Amino acid sequence: MSRKNFLTDLKAYGISNLFAVGIIGINKYFIVDTHANADDIFVFSEFIITPMLMGIISAWFWRYSDLSSRGLTGKSFLNGCITIVLASGFLGEGFICLIIVSPLLFGSIIVGAFIGRAMFRRNNNTLNISIVGLTLVVFAADSLSEHHYENMVSDTIIVNAPPQQVWKNVVAFKRIKEKNKFWLFKIGMPSPVESTVEGYYLGAKRKCIFSNGYTFDEKIVTYDENKNLTFAITNQPRDPEIMGHIDIEQGQFLLKDNGDGTTTLVGNSRYKLYVFPTWYYDTWAQSITRNVHLRVMEHIKELSEVK
Repeated sequence: MSRKNFLTDLKAYGISNLFAVGIIGINKYFIVDTHANADDIFVFSEFIITPMLMGIISAWFWRYSDLSSRGLTGKSFLNGCITIVLASGFLGEGFICLIIVSPLLFGSIIVGAFIGRAMFRRNNNTLNISIVGLTLVVFAADSLSEHHYENMVSDTIIVNAPPQQVWKNVVAFKRIKEKNKFWLFKIGMPSPVESTVEGYYLGAKRKCIFSNGYTFDEKIVTYDENKNLTFAITNQPRDPEIMGHIDIEQGQFLLKDNGDGTTTLVGNSRYKLYVFPTWYYDTWAQSITRNVHLRVMEHIKELSEVK
């Protein structure tokens, strides 16, 4: 690589990432979100519009480099890697969070780079300014809008035991010793390992303990023996490896006597999500929540079916 090309790449990577740091900083410190947890919220523009603009900026530096599509993709991918490293250092995002955001980030930077190449080949400054200006307007409008999203994930399994036998393991269960099956748990995301309770009654405090030692503090708000255990999450760790931008608000286990010595066990979790776009991040949130459910519910099934 020639010195000229090296300096061009350095400018493309450096300026585009400085732009991203600056615009996200402005968004966090000068634009006030209407949500109480504004510091935790990342709007879709920060994951789509900003990286697209990064790609456009880098394409401007490469406009005379005569890069092939493969070369442009490769350099854009490297730019995304630099952004991931910066996000880890400056935003304090965890390893799992960075894995989750990576496809969206890389895709947006690469798309932006190709848009930029098409823009600068036309050499139309009016068009170029209009496109960049429009994206900035979209970013500002998105940042100033209210962001609120709630969802519930529900899972069901059949336990070959009557409700009264299942109930005691629903309220609290012994430590899970089975190895993790879910790939995110295997690479480091904390998984549930144990649940404790101070008593079998309404208002009792409950704890859900995860593999890294973090604990979710809970309070039983519905205690309908052998039928319904609902608990509110009163405190949860802000560990970035538990996504960092989601609040689990309520958990619930519903038991239905099937009349044949088996029980239908339903697990529900309600949560608020603070990362957008939800069409992308809620897919991850649902998958993670579902695998938390299944790990716990399969353990309850195993404990309950022991004669």
